[in-house]
Amino acid sequence: MTFEPEQLGQSRTDLAEKLRELRKRAGLTGDRLARRCNMSQSQISKFETGKKTPKLVDVERILRALDAPAETVAEITTLARIANTEWQDKRSSWRRGIEKRQAELASLESESTQLRYFLPAMITGLLATPEYIRAGLSHTPGDPSKTIARKLERQAVLYDTSKSFTFLLTEQAARWAIIPPSAMAVQIDRLVSLSRLPNVRLGVIPSGTLIARGPMNTFTVYDNRLATVENFTGRMVFRDARDVWEHLSVFRLFERHAFFNDEARRLLQQWAEACR
Repeated sequence: MTFEPEQLGQSRTDLAEKLRELRKRAGLTGDRLARRCNMSQSQISKFETGKKTPKLVDVERILRALDAPAETVAEITTLARIANTEWQDKRSSWRRGIEKRQAELASLESESTQLRYFLPAMITGLLATPEYIRAGLSHTPGDPSKTIARKLERQAVLYDTSKSFTFLLTEQAARWAIIPPSAMAVQIDRLVSLSRLPNVRLGVIPSGTLIARGPMNTFTVYDNRLATVENFTGRMVFRDARDVWEHLSVFRLFERHAFFNDEARRLLQQWAEACR
């Protein structure tokens, strides 16, 4: 499935209109369709007015109830997948204020119990020292002080033992020098320290590890319900179960090739010593 970012907002409107049109064409009221789908009438109404975006499984139930032809099913399910994807460009985040983005991330973290982070290029803010965070924000406009403080506040979630965290870092992510060598040694030491938390699994993948699939993007999976993928210009948020499952599958592939516990700490300590 390919699409342009500007399609995302329009797809929600198109999906609502298509579902309403199909129901009317089938000669069904919202209440009758709701009974066929084992949903509430208010839920059907919200889907058809665009007040709520249906998940792909909801759309499939509706299409089965309407006995939609195969070509219509293909068209509507594609719309549903796009509608369950969100594009967040960095310029918009800057305009809204980077602190608001930090609040959104904190909310995602507080609502989740199992969090998985794949880090092929850099260390994520939850694991970062203040100096590393400041350097990582050097390309953003304005005074970063509030954002640094907010990122450091978010790190408290790592000590919430009701949650479990798995971080997978490539050697490049652990050693990419955005700060001077002595500061990078401190940063890597912090990784070693955090790896000892009972609810944190920190895995590292050394350079040269034979893996058939390339580490294309930084991504995070929150429970089994949502995945975020980052690139230079922004991030995409996937809520469709199939997209989330695909990212979980990729994560597990890399996880099988990572070193954890004492083996990971041994490698990290070697890299820290190299910085010193």
